[in-house]
Amino acid sequence: MLIPAHNEGRSIGLVLGEIPAGLAQEVVVVDNASTDDTAAAARAAGATVVAEPRPGYGQACLAGLAYYAAQPTGRAPEIIVFLDGDHSDFPEELPALLAPILRGEAELVIGSRALGQRERGALLPQQRFGNWLAARLLRLRYGGTTTDLGPFRAIRADALARLGMADTNYGWTVEMQVKAARLGVRVVEVPVRYRRRIGVSKVSGTVRGTLGAGYKILWTIFKYW
Repeated sequence: MLIPAHNEGRSIGLVLGEIPAGLAQEVVVVDNASTDDTAAAARAAGATVVAEPRPGYGQACLAGLAYYAAQPTGRAPEIIVFLDGDHSDFPEELPALLAPILRGEAELVIGSRALGQRERGALLPQQRFGNWLAARLLRLRYGGTTTDLGPFRAIRADALARLGMADTNYGWTVEMQVKAARLGVRVVEVPVRYRRRIGVSKVSGTVRGTLGAGYKILWTIFKYW
């Protein structure tokens, strides 16, 4: 399991404590240029901490993948789960996320917040619109039933390697979905719950972050159009 985290010292311990026991071979928290006690809190909760001083969600994910790639044979995971460190997702729903892969029905599973229950105020209007627009464009171009770009997702490691992920910031999730569609990776969505995060979002919580994320998501979709 891979958790990118930037200044999530207040929430990371809660997130790690809610991961079902025995499902994750190793939980890796990538401390992405944090200025608080994110790293110390993650270690105290039993996670492996990887430092990535270069800011960016995708940059943190790439650092985590580099850590996995450096592991000896037999230690690298066959399935990689991505989970945010802000306590907005429900880690206890991990079994539902893994089930389609374990049954051989999918290679990539997206936790869809659009299909699941959302706490009031968990997704801001700009997030709801952005997800709706991006999902509609993905359906228009590639077909399928995409409803969300949710960060809580699981993917087979061999499928992820085929995607050649490269985005270093806001475009990471949509890049994965676009490339999966282009390469014929089997994708399914499962409904997941979503709640208000702890702390202020680095993306939707600022005008700059909102505009930057919106631009990058649309740019990524049309880049591969």
